[in-house]
Amino acid sequence: MSAPTHRDSAPDARLHAPDARAATPIPRVDAYEKVTGAARYSADRTPPGLAHAMLAVATVGRGRVTHVETAAARAVAGVLLVLTRFEEHELRPAGYRLSGGYGFQTLQPLLDDRIAYRGQPIALVVAETLVAATEAAALVEARYAAEPVAVTLDAPGAETVGQAAALPQPMFADTAVGDADAAFARSPVRFDGEFGISAQHQVPMELLGTVAEWRGDDLVVHECTQNSGAVQHGLARQLGIDPARVRVVSPQVGGGFGQKTWLQSHVGPLAVAARRLGRPVKLVVPRTQTFHGSTFRPASRHRIRLGADRSGRLTAAVHETRQQTSRHDLFASDFTSVTARMYGIADFRGHQRLTRTDVQTPGFMRAPFEHAAVFALESAVDEIACATGRDPVALRLANDTGTDPVTGRPFSSRHLAACLRRGAERFGWAARTPRPGSMRAADGALVGWGVAAGAYRASAGPAVARLRLAADGGIAVEASGHEMGQGLRTAVARTVALDLGIAAESVRVGVGDTGGVPQHLTAGSWGTATALPAVHAALRELRVRLGAPDEGPVDTVAAAAELAAAGRPEAVVEALSLPPGQSAQAADRLRAGLPTPAGPEYPGFSAFSFIAHFVEVRVEPAIGRVRVERVVSVVDCGRVASPVTAAGQIRGGVVWGIGAALRERSEPDPRFGGFLNADLAEYVVPVNADVRRIDVDFIDAPDPLVNALGVKGCGEVALVGVAPAIANAIHHATGRRHRSLPIRVEDVLAREDGMIANSW
Repeated sequence: MSAPTHRDSAPDARLHAPDARAATPIPRVDAYEKVTGAARYSADRTPPGLAHAMLAVATVGRGRVTHVETAAARAVAGVLLVLTRFEEHELRPAGYRLSGGYGFQTLQPLLDDRIAYRGQPIALVVAETLVAATEAAALVEARYAAEPVAVTLDAPGAETVGQAAALPQPMFADTAVGDADAAFARSPVRFDGEFGISAQHQVPMELLGTVAEWRGDDLVVHECTQNSGAVQHGLARQLGIDPARVRVVSPQVGGGFGQKTWLQSHVGPLAVAARRLGRPVKLVVPRTQTFHGSTFRPASRHRIRLGADRSGRLTAAVHETRQQTSRHDLFASDFTSVTARMYGIADFRGHQRLTRTDVQTPGFMRAPFEHAAVFALESAVDEIACATGRDPVALRLANDTGTDPVTGRPFSSRHLAACLRRGAERFGWAARTPRPGSMRAADGALVGWGVAAGAYRASAGPAVARLRLAADGGIAVEASGHEMGQGLRTAVARTVALDLGIAAESVRVGVGDTGGVPQHLTAGSWGTATALPAVHAALRELRVRLGAPDEGPVDTVAAAAELAAAGRPEAVVEALSLPPGQSAQAADRLRAGLPTPAGPEYPGFSAFSFIAHFVEVRVEPAIGRVRVERVVSVVDCGRVASPVTAAGQIRGGVVWGIGAALRERSEPDPRFGGFLNADLAEYVVPVNADVRRIDVDFIDAPDPLVNALGVKGCGEVALVGVAPAIANAIHHATGRRHRSLPIRVEDVLAREDGMIANSW
């Protein structure tokens, strides 16, 4: 069936009229299955004849494998295969995403003797049981010709290159508007400081897990992924087969956060092993191996220079960055696209550099660039507020803008000022005393109140939605997108239910399955803004097919009965949606498993989501322990498609921010490479005791330019600005500034002279 194309740049005015139903939240449509354990994830699949796999990994950080001893592993009872090398005709590289490929990195392990990072797979063991596979993998021994390793930004042997020169494409170019250096030099108030962000890992609850099963010449892969289209086409490239012979199924993902955006290195080898054995094979990557088996947030450094007049009006900004990448790939950074647009700064210069180190290729982790960039910028803005004697909220309001300083175009919508004002009111900001250390709790703890703003690009991609009116009057929806716990199914079901006037329980939503419609990468906060416009367009087609009015309830049970009476058991419609400015070429890339997001720059406007965070911390003077007592977050993400799941997204992002500010750090091993704290015992994340009151509110103003429903993303912007709000609150409590994350007890206690202070 051909798919009509619907462009969503033109708003649908009727959707923006007040509607009491639109304000009614519905519960998560998959909540019951999740809390009862009925929801099935990729690793839950246990087909007949299932074999189990485990990886043996390198124990050096760089060099070559000179010999792999597998005799002891093969002698373990139940071992079926021990694979240390694949031939070129069996397995090819999938290619790196920046070069039109599908893998999270260029390097495909088990094709040669090169070791690029510690934890790189050197053997794949397959056995009848998981116990046997695990035992055998531990018995694989290797000898290496080791080479010096560099895993930190300043390590000897690390190589730094300018991003714009190394990746000469417009999207990676430096940002320059006006003459920022000259404007900074003549500014009467200046800030010049450096900020550091440690490497971090996503550690979603669900481990990386794959079940590969051949059905004749066709391959079916159950995979926890945010990008089943890339897995499908990447595997086809690796195996040299038609993508139509590969089906990837990912109905539920137990958290992705950027870790699962591309084809993982173990999936191709697992498919080959399953073909050799003629039986399905499962691999669940152990937690310690996930720290080296997939992407992570790379370490980065930021030098921020802000110029202002004596009233606090920002006149200039310079943002220079350096980010970690791997030897074999340049993972491009994009820090300055958000710092250039947070405020109305006419003179801005951004310069980004990349440092090659001996790690796997880094990748995306929630708010991958914005979290770090805004920590640096919003900390600096707070220092300008202190230097000029301005209230931090008032200073941010004074520097608001309705025009994108980079393009000169208007923002599609921008309600950051409303976020700040509403957040200040709900938080009780007016009661704040400005002098650091001036507020105390009844128990003697120092109290600090901090604020920070955040922004994240409002992106969207091409998508296909297929609607099927079943004989019982229910609606089955297939859409481009993946359910990672963010509530996409609920948003789709709610959109269909409200449009047709039916119960959400009558809507069945399928996502993440390449056996249905083409699957677009779900990341970058564009999942809802990508899928819902296609669903909306398909609903228009369904109304036409049924002869229903353009608006108002539709009796789907009666419509199904009429179809049955006419000898048609069901009605099926399909629609393709393209973001503003995209052509049919974007749809071709969608069908090829290649992501094609648009934004933040669209024809005639720029689009972002915005947020304001207000934080109260309590600092115990004797021991330096920091508690985040309460947070108020107000969000501008266009129309809120699903209030229940959107609020959960924001709360989850705030918890992430608490971890990023006070807990999370991946500790590199400068001697042998890799990361030392590769488990949840030592990679410290927030727990229940760290999380107090989180108050979430939405502006809920539709953005009519980005798509017909007026929705923008909220999952990524939720994290942006939390860390600087906490850091600013700590400064307000203690008088100390912190320019590196995470901020730990020893940082709070340390004085400038290196001594330990027991009180302030």
